[in-house]
Amino acid sequence: MKVVFSALFSIVMLIATSAGVPAAEKFPIETVKIVVPFPAGGTTDILARFVAQYLGEKLKTTVMVENRPGASGTIGSEMVAKSPPDGSVLLLTATHHVINPSLYRKLPYNTEKDFSPIAVVASAPNALVVTKDFPAKTVAELIAIAKKEPGKLSFGSAGVGGANHLSGELFKQMAGIDIVHIPYKGAAPAMNDLIGGHIPMMFDTLPTVLPAAAAGNIRVLAVTSLTRAASLPDTPTLNEAGVKGFEATAWFGLYMPAANGNPAYTELVAAMKEILTAPETRAKFATQGVEPGKLVGADFGKFVDDEIKKWATVVKAANVPQQD
Repeated sequence: MKVVFSALFSIVMLIATSAGVPAAEKFPIETVKIVVPFPAGGTTDILARFVAQYLGEKLKTTVMVENRPGASGTIGSEMVAKSPPDGSVLLLTATHHVINPSLYRKLPYNTEKDFSPIAVVASAPNALVVTKDFPAKTVAELIAIAKKEPGKLSFGSAGVGGANHLSGELFKQMAGIDIVHIPYKGAAPAMNDLIGGHIPMMFDTLPTVLPAAAAGNIRVLAVTSLTRAASLPDTPTLNEAGVKGFEATAWFGLYMPAANGNPAYTELVAAMKEILTAPETRAKFATQGVEPGKLVGADFGKFVDDEIKKWATVVKAANVPQQD
């Protein structure tokens, strides 16, 4: 009986002790920094500021955004890769992250080993946009102009190897035209030059396209997804516009330095899962033309590995030269 009583007492004490643990303790890091490896004002930056707000509320801590642009996102990414894996420094970046391993002969980090993927934050189609005074009113007219004067038209992008750059390269291949790529150090400066008439066209994600289009500063000719975008229901897809089978979408992911499943990583994954499934997140993201991501943790990690392989094939087919 003494043995039984002792065992029961131990169980009761264990339950009592467990019950005394707070259900949602404050995140142990007082200030979390989300590094955006592109200039302020672009899609990645806009999404990072949403995430900073929601994550700060969820973790009951201060979350700030720091822009570290340059080298197609590798400068900011390197800074995060070499930071402590305690949740204090995160990376929110675009599809560039999984394309760069195919673009650079040597990166200052290992994309697959030096980061722990937390969540796909959002995904969005790109849009083919032109200056407000561009003579072509349709994709077919643009292609006709490009074929008449090969090499004369140029298109801007947020940098070499990004989803919007490769959308342009894919467009060149599938439409059989010769247009010149002009890389910028981010989506915002490229869009500024488009609005200013310094470049005639570009591919970009909807969060940066929609405000400029609504203001009448640019015109949207098509979107790059196979289905029309809810925020642009009257705009055809490139597939509908005659470039059959064209599809290229962008996505944005949140990472931290390689954490090997530590408590900070586990808590961040759980927090992002809740944030991304919340109705208010979907409503807020819809105003920017993007959909909340659905992959978190290990599922996102597998997706990253698959994307690295997929984009390596696209880069090779586009004959994009490797950079030092």
